[in-house]
Amino acid sequence: MHPTTVQLLGAALFGIALMHTFSTKFFERLAHARPAHAGLWHFLAEVEVVFGFWAMVLMVCMFAIEGRDEAVRYLDGRNFTEPLFVFAIMVAAASKPILQLAGLLTRGLTRLVPLPGAMGMTLVILAFVPLLGSFITEPAAMTLAALLLRDSLFKQGVSERLKYGVLGVLFVNVSIGGTLTPYAAPPVLMVASAWGWDLGFMLANFGWKAALAVGLNALGLVVLFSREFARLRPPAGSPAPMPPLPITLVHLAFLAGIVTFSHHATVFLALLLFFLGFMHAYERHQSPPILREGLMVAFFLAGLVVLGGQQQWWLEPVLTSMSSNAVYYGATALTAVTDNAALTYLGSLVPGLSPEFKYALVAGAVTGGGLTLIANAPNPAGAAILKEGFSDQSINALALFLAAAGPTLVAMACLKLL
Repeated sequence: MHPTTVQLLGAALFGIALMHTFSTKFFERLAHARPAHAGLWHFLAEVEVVFGFWAMVLMVCMFAIEGRDEAVRYLDGRNFTEPLFVFAIMVAAASKPILQLAGLLTRGLTRLVPLPGAMGMTLVILAFVPLLGSFITEPAAMTLAALLLRDSLFKQGVSERLKYGVLGVLFVNVSIGGTLTPYAAPPVLMVASAWGWDLGFMLANFGWKAALAVGLNALGLVVLFSREFARLRPPAGSPAPMPPLPITLVHLAFLAGIVTFSHHATVFLALLLFFLGFMHAYERHQSPPILREGLMVAFFLAGLVVLGGQQQWWLEPVLTSMSSNAVYYGATALTAVTDNAALTYLGSLVPGLSPEFKYALVAGAVTGGGLTLIANAPNPAGAAILKEGFSDQSINALALFLAAAGPTLVAMACLKLL
């Protein structure tokens, strides 16, 4: 390896950004201790700001070291379609008609699960909605699941331990729940075309194992916290009436259009703008769009794209030096400190990999997708929606890692041993 100055700087800033994600509470305390600059410290305490901020530092350094033309050329070479799509799908999926329809369907399924308190609803949300990610994309599934959990569970004042348990299961289940098809999970999408993985291959090699792990994780959580769940009241039906059917159908059409053109930013952003115009025209049937949350998540992911582009020089040799058995565990670990789609994309560039190595790389990448906020692209979307339910309105990175460790081990066992 012969990294350039900028590559070394990029790796160092990436490491600093990782430490920053574990230190947001420190900046929150600074905001109270140093009121003169409280706004800046609150800004740096936002998890969604971290990678965008350090990506800005990298670009300033690149302008100084390599000049304007090279820095701009680097930015132009980055693909920001995924951050833009996550923003678009969050806004569309969180609209009132879509959310009310999802809640109606979830309550219908809950009636088929004869469990006390909030156990049935939580089990359905954590077991069913993540699997929808294989069809409506993982960011959409994450947004719907997080909003449903916020309204049905987090607003009931449950313990912090249960909140982190739910968050860990949600992140892991969404990460593996998108593997039933070859087009919904970013780490699968990166390799499906290059390696010829079609729907039949995904169902046979990933889908049924992932579905089993998702069910086991959801069931394990409600059993582990059964006493607390039993004390909670069952979620009531939505107090607001359902919007007129034509309004809901138009929302579904826009959602389907954004998902269909998820790889074409010009198209789905145009659809989003028309969608926002439609929402304004029928404002009485809408709730305020979650533009701030969506933009913050997009900022986070865009920062990850910029910083992640400088990590190939050390990631690729690390991956290719492993055996097919070791790469499964290596990919799971590396996913915790970098986006899982970046890992599989690097693998798709390496010629002559064995089928066993390819499977192990992708399986490890999706298995570790719940351990940290940066491990899987939809995670920041879920965190942005649910973080207000936690103390200090922030998510502790270490607590999330520990909460996701158990579900991750279940997923590892299913995808490795079955």
